[in-house]
Amino acid sequence: MAMSGPSMSTTTTQDLRRLCAALDHADADAWVLVLGDSMLDRATWGVVERVSPEAPVPVVRLERRSEAPGGAANVAVNLASFGLGVRLLGAVGDDPAGARLRATLEDRGVDCAGLAVLSDRPTTTKQRIFGQQRQLLRIDEESTAPWPAGARRELVEGLEAAIAAGPRAVVISDYAKGCVDEAVARDTIRLARRAGVPVLVDPKRADFTPWAGATLVKPNRAELTRATGLGEPTRPALEAAASELIRSLELEAIVLTLGAEGMSLVQPDGCGAFPATAREVFDVTGAGDTAMATITAGLVLGLSLAQATWLANRASGLAVERLGVAVLERAELRALCEDVDPDRSHEAVADLEQARRAVERWRHAGERVVFTNGCFDLLHPGHLELLQRAAAAGDRLVVGLNSDASVRRLKGPTRPLQGQGDRARLLAALQQVDLVVIFEEDTPLVLIERLRPQVLVKGADYQEHEIVGAEQVRSWGGEVLRVPLLPGHSTTRLANAAERGEP
Repeated sequence: MAMSGPSMSTTTTQDLRRLCAALDHADADAWVLVLGDSMLDRATWGVVERVSPEAPVPVVRLERRSEAPGGAANVAVNLASFGLGVRLLGAVGDDPAGARLRATLEDRGVDCAGLAVLSDRPTTTKQRIFGQQRQLLRIDEESTAPWPAGARRELVEGLEAAIAAGPRAVVISDYAKGCVDEAVARDTIRLARRAGVPVLVDPKRADFTPWAGATLVKPNRAELTRATGLGEPTRPALEAAASELIRSLELEAIVLTLGAEGMSLVQPDGCGAFPATAREVFDVTGAGDTAMATITAGLVLGLSLAQATWLANRASGLAVERLGVAVLERAELRALCEDVDPDRSHEAVADLEQARRAVERWRHAGERVVFTNGCFDLLHPGHLELLQRAAAAGDRLVVGLNSDASVRRLKGPTRPLQGQGDRARLLAALQQVDLVVIFEEDTPLVLIERLRPQVLVKGADYQEHEIVGAEQVRSWGGEVLRVPLLPGHSTTRLANAAERGEP
């Protein structure tokens, strides 16, 4: 994997085409080994309406809870979502949090065979409380004590076997929770470099000397300031300090993340600046993990370091606009490469798993998700009225679309008049629609239960007790909205009129 070449902070059309092509060809055969401190990030979401009479603190009225992988586990799930294979080394506690974290990772396609279970410590867990779209409080449960000697030996043995299996890159995600001590850091870099595998490090320790010989280190402003003892951490001073670290530690590059100032790529032959792209910062949780995963994915897919850093800078800007830990998808990275708004340009026709992840991201960003469904055989003004009303009821509209087989069972052998692909594309092209999901069942109940929308919309020709999913949406605090129909508009009427030759 070549790391050389001049730094550049801008991209050409040819660069963007190469980025898109690389992402299109990502597959699990190109796999990455991730080593480090895995965590479970828990979030409680609610509304603040008053101050407690017991103490001057806000009262959060609970709306929902969520869980997501954090730390090294967040790097792993981001890499997997980009289409790469991932093996994760580290540990969880012998507790319910560890079991849930492992199950979530495996569900996301991460190989957890190297994730040990330690009985002498809890799974590192961070509980965040959100109200009014802002983080109010964080509670950490963790142990930073050294690992037992037996667990340490098993980690090193697993590390040797994994590197011998031929990963495209090794990522060390060090959160100073005990997994990566100085000996493990040095062993990892030695084994990887001997095998010709690049090592990328996300550091948390104040002393950078254990990272000597790594390919790339990605500190933030505070981490580099602490490691170098800078009195005034201006960008030029930080870049000069990074250059000195590259020389003294024999690194190939440092990517310095600077929050609102973007990123700097420092290499022996120069430095490139990448301005920040975020429109509004809601939450920086996990943004560093997103950056590390994106840089790694870019390099594994054959991009230059400058191109990978440009892409990581854009991806981090997208991550901080979302509340909670953000996991980006390959389609979102591709949209960033096309230099368009990724939330409006991703492939709008999705399968159930893609839709679930999209809805999860929108909810984490505090957006209200609306769901409606139907056959939508021939789009007409009645459909548009329904979709406009549905879109106005929230921030994101998901449309469940009956498959061709489902329409035939419901409407008869002569329907649908248009295939499901054409019907889906027509719906996806509408400004009001954010996502279209085709379902094979006669009803969208499975879809509704998996996506858990806050609003369910159906035509007023149905009573609420007749609306599939109404009971479920009500059970999790959602709303059911019945929309009046436009009289005289239906696919059946249009089809019959066409047969009679009527306009």
